[in-house]
Amino acid sequence: MNRPPEPIVHVDLDAFYASVEQLKDPTLAGKPVVVGGTGNRGVVSAASYEARRFGIHSAMPVVRARRLCPDAVFVSPDFESYRTYSNRFREILLSFTPLVEPISMDEAFLDVAGATMLFGTSEEIGSTVRHRVRDELGLACSAGVAPNKFIAKVASDEAKPDGLLVVRVDEVADFLRPLAVGKLWGAGEKTVEILARLSIRTVGDILTAPPVVLSRLLGGSQAEHLAGLARGSDNRPVIPYEAPKSVSHEETFGRDIDDQEELLREILALSYKVGARLRAGGYRARTLTLKIRLASFTTMTRSKTLQMPTDLAADINGVAKALFQAVPGTRRRVRLLGVAASGLVPAGEEQLALLKGDRWGDVERTVDRIDKRFGKDTAFPAALLDRGRRGGNEGPAPKGSTFL
Repeated sequence: MNRPPEPIVHVDLDAFYASVEQLKDPTLAGKPVVVGGTGNRGVVSAASYEARRFGIHSAMPVVRARRLCPDAVFVSPDFESYRTYSNRFREILLSFTPLVEPISMDEAFLDVAGATMLFGTSEEIGSTVRHRVRDELGLACSAGVAPNKFIAKVASDEAKPDGLLVVRVDEVADFLRPLAVGKLWGAGEKTVEILARLSIRTVGDILTAPPVVLSRLLGGSQAEHLAGLARGSDNRPVIPYEAPKSVSHEETFGRDIDDQEELLREILALSYKVGARLRAGGYRARTLTLKIRLASFTTMTRSKTLQMPTDLAADINGVAKALFQAVPGTRRRVRLLGVAASGLVPAGEEQLALLKGDRWGDVERTVDRIDKRFGKDTAFPAALLDRGRRGGNEGPAPKGSTFL
């Protein structure tokens, strides 16, 4: 069977977080909804299209979003619900082809070359996916169909919201030429600014600019990369699964914190979240990193590579605590803390931990099972019991909680 000329489909759920919130609470339908930190320090994670009309966008400070749209409904993220919908979304995609490459919770590439005999042309598959997502999940999505991943991604962006755009092989040049330079992967804000000084503002301008000029402006490798994309070249295959490079959690506090005991308690809470996610994903980490952002917005990171990888919060907290205590000047007011685990390796058989008498590992895995059965944060360290009352970002323990 010949490979179709446009075998790649990129599917992107529209305003995913906000759309899920509107599904959870039908009274929010048609209203401007903003998902993000609800305190004065929070940032916008997502905004419904009704909110975007007021200029609200992701990564914007919540304070500014409130000024732009005082009538918007602000809700805290519910990642458990988002993961549930994301998993169901991925199941729909996998029903067409095993060649699905997730990019995030709400978007993925599909290589449908081997699926066309069963499900029709690439365009028909893109259309069917969109209808199934709408019918089965109640969510709108946009799709791009194209010869390669780069063009398919740009096509789905251009199709938003709730659209389908097919870019055929003989249409690639005309499709790309008028687009802004910023549409090219790797053309960040600084690159766009540099190119604009020479009136290079569109993809077409990239193609007409002398290569030697681009090399002087951007360096040889980046100039070659952008010129290749501008011609529509992208040979990367769809990779069905790629192991994560890191797992991390961070917290921006509602107020600056300078109490050492309180900060160490926040590090413990973050360590437990990271450990739980490592175990859920079947990974252990070789390198642990602590991130500290002061009230002055000065950001510091400290890392340590372990002799033996770990997935236990007790180990993660011990390292993060030591890194924190070794940083000079941490008695200054702290705005944000983060804990990250990287250098991930497969966890392997849990029997190895049992043979080593890993009792604390048994405890944490028991907590995982309790949380899975009875709900998140049902069991946690007793040290976090009064975290909310002492100024942390969590409320008091829910009824029925177990303390370790």
